[in-house]
Amino acid sequence: MTPEAVTPKAMTPGAMAREGATSDAMTSDAMAPAAVTPDALATTPAAAFAPFADLHRAGASPFLIPNAWDHASASVLAAQGFPAIGTTSLGVAAAAGLPDGAGATRAETLLLARRLGPGPYLLSVDAESGFSDDPDEVAGLARELADAGAVGINLEDGRHDGTLAPVALHAAKVAAVKAAVPDLFVNARTDTYWLGGGRAGEETAHRLHAYEQAGADGVFVPGLADPAVIAALVKRLATPLNILYTPSGPTVPQLGDLGVRRVSLGSLLFRTALGAATEAAADIRAGRRPVAGQGPTYAQVQALSGPAHAARRPPGNGAAATDTAAGGNDAGR
Repeated sequence: MTPEAVTPKAMTPGAMAREGATSDAMTSDAMAPAAVTPDALATTPAAAFAPFADLHRAGASPFLIPNAWDHASASVLAAQGFPAIGTTSLGVAAAAGLPDGAGATRAETLLLARRLGPGPYLLSVDAESGFSDDPDEVAGLARELADAGAVGINLEDGRHDGTLAPVALHAAKVAAVKAAVPDLFVNARTDTYWLGGGRAGEETAHRLHAYEQAGADGVFVPGLADPAVIAALVKRLATPLNILYTPSGPTVPQLGDLGVRRVSLGSLLFRTALGAATEAAADIRAGRRPVAGQGPTYAQVQALSGPAHAARRPPGNGAAATDTAAGGNDAGR
């Protein structure tokens, strides 16, 4: 897969140094990306680093970053007032029919970054382990992501064979990225709680310290949910700690009380969307009506791509008719 050519757009990732649009109801206007302001047009990618870094420090609550897998999912999340959007590597890989975490989706990851980079939010990209064990190649990818409009990157030390990369190698990747793109926020992830087995506790702090020394702006420990361990780890860190939210773990406010500064949703929203689609299809097949009001209308989804796309309806589809959330004029589209 070859990344598509991208026409430069006026909007940069710094556009969301301003406030995001909020909405209590899912209307066409609320779901459309926020309007571009003159200040946003003048913001450069380098200038977006400070607002993104500030999200990890400001306020009493942690910075919650939801993860999108395509343009539509990023747009609806931004319309709900999230100032920054991450990507989910599982969503990117699954959409292309490729395995996650296997280093197989470099092109797809970059393509999505180019599609989302001009959006009205700050974009952080899940780049697995950088798709290479050569720090210079990882730094090259980071340059491309920054050029696409990303302000942050996630780099993980877990490998597709179930092992952890050597600490020195992952630290070298972090250092190479920061040297190549100083204004790209590096969130260095360790998979000790997923792949470290019994070594998780003793290994985590060691790895995170090495990544901080290499220049990481933040550190990420998915799989860690024990409140006492989280609180103890926070005290040993010099950079903001990112935790992956799990429904069975601490709530976002509770994580904030423990000192966590960033909470990611990872692939949760993507998997939830798949589950909802599967459940709706099964209900319809069984003669049941799917739950109404859970999804946007056809017109609302069209509006996510802008007025030009919203107006481009096939002839005879009843553009003036009222759409309904559970079917109606949307049913066959």
